[in-house]
Amino acid sequence: MRLREWDPGSAPEAELRLWLDAYNEALTADLPHDPLWGINSLRGYLSVTMPGQRRFSWIVEEDDAEPGTAPLLGVATLLLLDGMGVIEVVVVPKARRQGVGRTLLAATSRRALREGVRQLGVEVIGGTTAVDFYEAHGFRWAYVEMRSLLDLRAVDWDHLREMAAGVVTGYYVEYHQGGLPESILGAYAEAKEQRRLTPPGDLELRPSSYSAERLRHSIATLRARGLHPHIVLAVHESTGWVAGLTEVVVPAQHPTRADQYDTIVRPEFNGLGLGRALKARMLLELRDAEPQLREVQTWHATENEQLQQVNDELGFRADHEWREYDADAVELTNLLRDVPA
Repeated sequence: MRLREWDPGSAPEAELRLWLDAYNEALTADLPHDPLWGINSLRGYLSVTMPGQRRFSWIVEEDDAEPGTAPLLGVATLLLLDGMGVIEVVVVPKARRQGVGRTLLAATSRRALREGVRQLGVEVIGGTTAVDFYEAHGFRWAYVEMRSLLDLRAVDWDHLREMAAGVVTGYYVEYHQGGLPESILGAYAEAKEQRRLTPPGDLELRPSSYSAERLRHSIATLRARGLHPHIVLAVHESTGWVAGLTEVVVPAQHPTRADQYDTIVRPEFNGLGLGRALKARMLLELRDAEPQLREVQTWHATENEQLQQVNDELGFRADHEWREYDADAVELTNLLRDVPA
């Protein structure tokens, strides 16, 4: 096998398609009911980062293949953000247990150390071979979430409208597609700050924005990566505070399944049913704005019974466990010292 550091921002189109084929082959094996990815905005998705973040990528090819011409055996990325490295290693089924994953993992840990980063994190799909792979390499289970899916074709839309109308007096709801107006950025960022003040315990592997400036960058980055944002928020009329919010993105790479991002209600406004009403309103807006959508996927901590209840009421059904692991890059690099650089 041949390991090659790879730049998706400048790679030929043919190599992007080889990456896509490898990713979809692994996806089919691990999550056979998930929609396959497409080429739309894939280059931006793989190369664009927030300011201050850096991303590195590698591919593994057959030794005897001309570079960029044969199916890939595996791919990996390392995203450096906020003093930690988030890794992803994908190996096609036929190449598993042949050292491809170890080769890619060694490349990510060595680069993290060269960049001065020791803490590594990874998201792992429960029930797949990746669980044993990471645990065998010293990764520690840090957090678990449950992914739930909503089939939009089975939604009771009348019931959803009733839930969306359940916003108490003294609040108004806004829907924004593609971004936010400047007038609301500051108040929205303050509401997002609540997630940091009450951390759920996970590794925070998805970017979060806690200032108006960072929020601008975050929205611009989403769009550049082909992730179209939809935002529903509730404003407390007497204070102008954003009392609650919910975010969904529709990826150009798999436009029939949307991804739920944050749903936040400020502690001062708990107990008013805002989370349920905002998520219901979001689904109503998505039906009109994204007619190609078939499903929405969301994640929540398994111990978060309140959010689970809201998701159940909306029609989401638990689908798959998602685990987050962490590791020390020094320990990992030492463990993989026998892997050729």
